Amino acid sequence: MNDIGGPDQNDLADRRQAWERVRRRLRAELGEDVFSSWFGRLDLDDVVDGVAQLTVPTRFLKSWIQSHYVDKVRGLVTEEIEDARDIALGVRGAAPKPIQVQRFHQGIAEAAAPAPRATPSSERAAVLLPQLTEERMQPTELGGIQGSPLDRRLTFASFLVGRSNALAHAAAERVSQIEAGAAPLYNPLYVHSAVGLGKTHLLQAVAHEVIASGKRVIYLTADRFMYGFVAALKAQTALAFKERLRGIDLLVIDDVQFLQGKSIQQEFCHTINALIDAGRQVVIAADRPPSDLESLDERVRSRLAGGLVVEMGSLDEALRVKILETRIAAARTHQPSFEVSPQVVQFVARAITTNGRDLDGAVNRLLAHTTLSGALLTVESAEAAIRDLVRSREPRKVRIEDIQKLVATHYNVSRADILSSRRSAGVVKPRQIAMYLSKQLTLRSLPEIGRRFGGRDHTTVLHAVRKIEGAVGADPSLREDIELLKRMLQE
Repeated sequence: MNDIGGPDQNDLADRRQAWERVRRRLRAELGEDVFSSWFGRLDLDDVVDGVAQLTVPTRFLKSWIQSHYVDKVRGLVTEEIEDARDIALGVRGAAPKPIQVQRFHQGIAEAAAPAPRATPSSERAAVLLPQLTEERMQPTELGGIQGSPLDRRLTFASFLVGRSNALAHAAAERVSQIEAGAAPLYNPLYVHSAVGLGKTHLLQAVAHEVIASGKRVIYLTADRFMYGFVAALKAQTALAFKERLRGIDLLVIDDVQFLQGKSIQQEFCHTINALIDAGRQVVIAADRPPSDLESLDERVRSRLAGGLVVEMGSLDEALRVKILETRIAAARTHQPSFEVSPQVVQFVARAITTNGRDLDGAVNRLLAHTTLSGALLTVESAEAAIRDLVRSREPRKVRIEDIQKLVATHYNVSRADILSSRRSAGVVKPRQIAMYLSKQLTLRSLPEIGRRFGGRDHTTVLHAVRKIEGAVGADPSLREDIELLKRMLQE
């Protein structure tokens, strides 16, 4: 069995080693802080026809690397990776845009925006307003610090509330209405959710509300914070940057999971501490709770967990219906013939359960179908129109952290026990099961799994996987346990 595909495995191993040499040279030539800030999340996906396919998680990182370091990266890649003659930089997880009918999209965007103001659209996904154009507001600037852009439409008035987001919405509204001189009630307010569930909408709503009250506000993505700090270091104005940032009334940070670099994290922690100690409000969002932000320093995680931590859950069916009705009503303002029956709305709400982005895509497809075909929209034709959205939904992406927490709960131990060096039978078995499930349900390599389990060697993970594989065949009870855990993790 090992002989089958052996050369391919050797090629992959050689390529991984070459990529690690590229990373080491980048770190050595540019320094630890620059490397951590801009290259820590740069990955090699493949080499196709002599072109190394490199990816980063955000468009901001892609733009920054292309503007400042693309020649450096290309030179190192072509030197170290034998079959690479050039590089191509992309964004991980970037999906093709849904079917669009341009002239009607403009109408939807105009209908959704509050009159009589202009209608820029955010490049980020907001659960409750269509993501239809690339026009954006200019970033706000305060004391020389350039914030990230705010979308005028992302307000509390346009945020639809359901069971899944009611607590987060209530906390955000309360934070935005603190009277001058009063101590913040929840500080920091930390909101987390999966993508497309509205946390960015909520953060921008807070920023809009506080700006309207005349207070000083900066809204930043983690990438923008890193850019500002690194730029200040290069310009030797870091002290002024810190002082200006600490003089505001409200700091809003989005996507904090992308914060990288030891010195940047230290400065971020100092800034948060200074603002909170001075009675200034901090609102933060991420895709997971503070305890799961393993790339962040323990002090940062502790500070983030010290306020109110609120999760925005998956959109419930009633909220999905409400979102669809809002989108459809906006479209109908400019396309009166666009009629969608309650039965079709209900069908779409039940078929698409992922996030607001997919609901946007569904309305786009229904609009395209009725406009281009001229046919009445039925449940059957709606099913055909949104089929690619439903079929393209991947099973839930399972994270190693989710596996560790679920297995720990199931076997009545703590996640810290699983990550520890304890060797008691009550801990070893859950640890091995968690390692086995990590290998089964994620694409992580054995060395990476080992690192996520307290820095263990890959041979330890391999032993655990083989141990559980053997035990499953002989123990029906264990097999049932593992099947149950798999279902719970994937549903």
